[in-house]
Amino acid sequence: MTAVPSIADLLERVPSWMGRAVEWQRLQGGLSHHIYRVDVDRVPYVLRVLEPAVSDAGLGVPPEREIANTVLAAQTVGAQVYEVLPDVPAVVIEYLPGRTLSAAEVRRPEVIPSIATACRKLHAGPAFGNDFDIFAKRAELLDVCARHDLPLPDGYLDRSSAVDTIRDALAADPLPSAPCHNDLLAENFIATSGGVRIIDYQLSGNNDPAFELGDIAAEADYDPDLVGLLAGEYFAEADETLRARVRLYQVASNVTWTLWFTVHHGLIAGPEKAFDYAAEAAEKWGQAKDALDDDPGLGRLLAAVNGRTPHP
Repeated sequence: MTAVPSIADLLERVPSWMGRAVEWQRLQGGLSHHIYRVDVDRVPYVLRVLEPAVSDAGLGVPPEREIANTVLAAQTVGAQVYEVLPDVPAVVIEYLPGRTLSAAEVRRPEVIPSIATACRKLHAGPAFGNDFDIFAKRAELLDVCARHDLPLPDGYLDRSSAVDTIRDALAADPLPSAPCHNDLLAENFIATSGGVRIIDYQLSGNNDPAFELGDIAAEADYDPDLVGLLAGEYFAEADETLRARVRLYQVASNVTWTLWFTVHHGLIAGPEKAFDYAAEAAEKWGQAKDALDDDPGLGRLLAAVNGRTPHP
């Protein structure tokens, strides 16, 4: 990783904080970047310092794009942006007063409608300046693994034809693209008095909104009933085709993010990182492999997303 400026140096680069009482603390939870809570005259802010090595490794959009998308998302469900330090790069954003959701909470049926509402608000907002495709990201990360001789999980490439079949089925009749977050693990949802807000736009880009839902399902380990509930809340009336679409993207999410954690473990994670990236890669691949090997379950989803009546 490149050297990150010291927190003392960073605090001096924010003009509006000069000459004021400032306290700070490192926030836990960020898997890639450096996140601080900064209290200025007892008013809390978040200082998000971006690590360019992350996007260089294919693990996020370029810093300038992440910042631009963060500014756009602030118009809907994101935190307000108060200062941009493009040379660091870093951004000062609103400290959202609320509770970070856990994976267990995201699985609660009574919470799912508020998550769907937050996604609809984001997707109805201004378009981002870049596009995102989970299958293109898989190809990109496979190339990173090959160039750096990073080991793939056992059987990963053996299932490439099944992944390609899912890709082709989803591409046959795509939904209109929308500005998507594309990495909605539970910790990126903040429950506030005004509704659920969404933070951390490291992988943001215009995308099929069904992927957003499938990614939520993958990160929170939804069963088919919870997928159906989320799809129903988002689409108002989710037929079998839409539910199947979300479930196939749930598989694609686990397939591709397996590589994200593989690359992060091999190229980015250092001894100071407490998170076990290799274990997370193995867990995601286990879930993806089970879905890809599910015969005839996978065939039913493919038939449904193509508008055919699946066989019982």
